[in-house]
Amino acid sequence: MIRVAAIDCGTNSVRLLVADIGRDRLIDLERRMEIVRLGQGVDQTGRLAPEALERTFAAMRGYAGLIDRHGASSVRVVATSATRDAANRQDFVDGVRDIFGVEPEVITGAEEAELSFAGATRDLVRFSEETGLPAPDGTRPPYLVVDIGGGSTEFVLGSTHVEAALSVDIGCVRLTERHLRDAGDPPSPEAIEAVTADIDDALDRVAAEVPVERAMTMVGLAGSVTTVAGIALDLPEYDPQKIHHSRIAAGQVHDIAERLLGMTVERRAAIPLMHPGRVDVIGAGALILDRIVTRYGFGEVVASEHDILDGIAWSLADS
Repeated sequence: MIRVAAIDCGTNSVRLLVADIGRDRLIDLERRMEIVRLGQGVDQTGRLAPEALERTFAAMRGYAGLIDRHGASSVRVVATSATRDAANRQDFVDGVRDIFGVEPEVITGAEEAELSFAGATRDLVRFSEETGLPAPDGTRPPYLVVDIGGGSTEFVLGSTHVEAALSVDIGCVRLTERHLRDAGDPPSPEAIEAVTADIDDALDRVAAEVPVERAMTMVGLAGSVTTVAGIALDLPEYDPQKIHHSRIAAGQVHDIAERLLGMTVERRAAIPLMHPGRVDVIGAGALILDRIVTRYGFGEVVASEHDILDGIAWSLADS
C-alpha cells in the first residue's frame, strides 16, 4: 500500500482525497470538498478574480495540513476548466506551489477526460475483466462517462480504456453566469431557452466526434449529477453511499430539472441535501444532464461518486 493525496481544483469546488492504494484497492482516509467558485467571472473577464484565488488558497491551506497529518508520500494537484481559460493562471500556479510544494498541473480537456474515466470506471472495468460479466449493478460497457463541471463538461467513451473523448465549454457556473444570473428568480423562459441552445450546440459537436450511440451505460459524475440523484432518491441529507451507482430514470432527470429551474433561490436552498454552494448553479447543471440524457436517448443515468479525484489518486499509484 502507498498513501497518496489528490487535489482537484475545478471551476466551482476544490476537493481533496487522501487514500491508501494497493493492488486494485483504494481506501479513503480523507475525502473533502469546499465550494470556492474559482471560476467566478472567468467566462466574462478571462481572468481569475483575486477574491476567488484567496478563497481557493484558504481551502488548500487546510488541505495541506490534512496531508501532512496523514503523511502522504505523493501529492498531485490538478486544475481544470477555469484555470485553463484564465490569462493570469500563473498567479494560481505560484500560490499552489507555495502551499503544497508541488507544481500544479493545468490539464487539458483530454487529460481531464482520461482521469475522469479512470476514476469512474476502474471498479466496473476490473469486475468485468475478472469475470466476463456485467458489473454487479447491471452496468455494461461501453460506458459514456459524463463529467458535468462548473466550466466544462467532459464526454468519454470506452470499455476498458478511453476510445473517444471531448471537452466542451458548458458547465453549471459558466452557463449560470452567462444566461441566468440576472434573468429573474426563478429565471425567465427566455433565459432557459438560451441555456438550452448553448447546451444543444455543444452536444452537436460531441455527437460529431464521440460515437455516443455505441454506449450501453451512461455514467454521470460531479455535483450536479449527484445532487439530482439525491433529489430523485428523496434523501433527507446528502449520502454518498446511497447515491453511488444509483440509477436515475430519464423521466426523473427531466422532472427534477424542470422543478429546479422553476424554483426561487430560497426554495432550492431549502432542499435538505442541497449544498449552499450549488444553490445558484444547480438549475443549469440539471438542465445539462437532462439535455444529454434526452438528446442521446439514454433511459437512465448511473450516478458515480468516483470521478476525476479518484483518477488522480490512481495515477499516483500507477506511476
